[in-house]
Amino acid sequence: MHAQETVAEPYRPVAKRAALWLLFLAPFFYLTYGTANWLASLRDDVGSIVFDWERAVPFMAWTIVPYWSINLFYALSLFVNDTKSGVDRLAGRYLTAQIVAVSCFLAFPLAATFVRPETTGLPGFMFAVLGGFDKPFNQAPSLHIALLVIIWDHLRPRFSGPAKIVWHGWCLLIGASVLTTWQHHFIDIPTGALLGLFALWLFPRAGALPFSSFALTGDRWARRLGASYAAGAVLLLAASIVGAFASAIWLVLLWPALALAIVAFGYFGAGAKIFQKADDGTV
Repeated sequence: MHAQETVAEPYRPVAKRAALWLLFLAPFFYLTYGTANWLASLRDDVGSIVFDWERAVPFMAWTIVPYWSINLFYALSLFVNDTKSGVDRLAGRYLTAQIVAVSCFLAFPLAATFVRPETTGLPGFMFAVLGGFDKPFNQAPSLHIALLVIIWDHLRPRFSGPAKIVWHGWCLLIGASVLTTWQHHFIDIPTGALLGLFALWLFPRAGALPFSSFALTGDRWARRLGASYAAGAVLLLAASIVGAFASAIWLVLLWPALALAIVAFGYFGAGAKIFQKADDGTV
């Protein structure tokens, strides 16, 4: 896959590429997510991670509207591109979030523990539809939050002035809605955000992909440094997993673990492009 082009292409082939991707992504999303939900429902060892303070989070039925709106933005974002490469990169981000999240759901499913009160009207209808396929499993990392990070980043350059402020505000509302609809627990948010940011890094908006033209370095010093960073990443990952049995706060170590793993990847052969800096040094 080559670097994203900066010159806009005729929109018809771009839209066709977006439609083809959507025809694949939509059923892939519901098939994999639904399968993970079903498999989790068959287990009797599904636990949960809940902080005591979360019980004070109010249930706000109307926030199901911003919660649901991400479905519209998911599809729309594919068509908001200037090049076919831009569509491909966004689809790559979507696939990354979906595959990693579902893999986590299969490996260690978690359940939401709060029981929503009865709701009526439009919110009640939307909750009923949501409950038809979204069971109270598959919490961390929140796929909803991961996709929100991806979509927020994709559309924000398209806005300016007051419209950009509205976009940031609406995305913040979507993020908060995972708690106020009692769909997720807090731990799902930072883990979902980490997954979304990883997808952004893996498929940057422009420039070379971080894994493109990877070649294992023959430099012994670089390999030694890479091994040191990789060892640090493994130790932090192990500490986060073991520590999580005592307190979920230990999962914060996933962030530096991933950071060290990326640097190790750079030393082993990916090179400086892992930092994705522009010619002027900005990230």
